Amino acid sequence: MEGLLEKRLVVVAGKGGVGRTTVAAALGLASARRGKRTIVCEVARQERMSRAVRGEGVGFHETELAPRLFAISIDPERSLEEFLVDQVGSRRLAGVLFHNRIFEYLAAATPGLRELATMGKVWELAQLERRRRPDSPYDLVIVDMQATGHGLGALRTARTFGDVARVGPVRRRADMIDSFLRDSRQTGVVAVALPEEMPVAETIEFAGALHDQMGLELELTVMNAMLPERFGGAEAEAIERVDGEHGAPLVAAALRSALSEYHRAGAQREQLEQLRAGVESEVVTLPYLFEPDLGLDDWELLSHELEQRL
Repeated sequence: MEGLLEKRLVVVAGKGGVGRTTVAAALGLASARRGKRTIVCEVARQERMSRAVRGEGVGFHETELAPRLFAISIDPERSLEEFLVDQVGSRRLAGVLFHNRIFEYLAAATPGLRELATMGKVWELAQLERRRRPDSPYDLVIVDMQATGHGLGALRTARTFGDVARVGPVRRRADMIDSFLRDSRQTGVVAVALPEEMPVAETIEFAGALHDQMGLELELTVMNAMLPERFGGAEAEAIERVDGEHGAPLVAAALRSALSEYHRAGAQREQLEQLRAGVESEVVTLPYLFEPDLGLDDWELLSHELEQRL
């Protein structure tokens, strides 16, 4: 945790539904507790964290959710318009260009432009000198990235776009973003998985692709939603012997439920070992919380759990 939270940027990646937002929020809270001014960025107009805390999204605004913990939803269109302002030096002129039909056609026909603008906004938030002087810098920027495949594509976007642009201000900005993302002293990548076959396999594949395509290693892998081991094998055998030897339906149902959870927890531990064998990073676990929806208090609990496991 110490090394991870000393980065300028932490990217949280993983398959859809594995709990990326939960891990991003837990890391953000842990960082803020240490006195770091921290912002969690949700991309692709996701606003799960801010809606859970405030009951509404924060939009394209840096908004404080808890002491020293901020959030923003990065809108690719707003990011692209912001990039234009930087290039032409006038918000009014940039607005005219941005809403020009020819520019709209060019933007739509240019693969990766909006992804570049999104990562450009992430990069800008992570700079010690912000684009506008009144904007305060952050000690740590945490990105709740898109699902694994799209997330890796977003990390590669700057290099890909820079190769296409070749020269000019777009190429210079793309090169700066790409250099920052590939610098392991400044950028760390955290993978999140569930203890199931497909998420584990995808996480292992992602770790290899991250190394091959970005020259980065995972800083940390989090196995989320692990069930507790409530009893051991001998106790499970005892329950199996008792099952069916009584006439109380409720007791029988409770015993079957206990055995089902025991076997499910065992299968999860097998997936945990598979994950540990397949990635080079440290693998830590977070418990399953028996709550329909998670909020700030739950993320606080998980952030303490994460610190203890590291």
